[in-house]
Amino acid sequence: MIIGLGIDVVDVERFGQSLERTPGLLERLFTDEERSLPLNSLAARFAAKEALAKALGAPVGLNWQDATVRRGEDGRPHLQITGTVEARAEALGVHAWHVSLSHDAGIASAVVIAEG
Repeated sequence: MIIGLGIDVVDVERFGQSLERTPGLLERLFTDEERSLPLNSLAARFAAKEALAKALGAPVGLNWQDATVRRGEDGRPHLQITGTVEARAEALGVHAWHVSLSHDAGIASAVVIAEG
């Protein structure tokens, strides 16, 4: 059963400007593992985190670093959740995630489905 669905779109250039303009934003949004990725991938992961929040009902108090987007051995993205995100997912009965990322023509996008 689908518990939640989220989608988000990010303008890559504008996102890069935000990262340059706002000290500490990179550290606040991304885990150590994610920070070394190129801008297109960071923008797609930010879109995934936004989509994840939407799939969970956009509750106040989610910590951005409590969700990491990783690439599986098969190349597909997947979510690793902890802390505030894990607590909300458990409260809703989420037991599986489906994630799709894309970036092309200066736009990064993500879709997240929370399955229970």
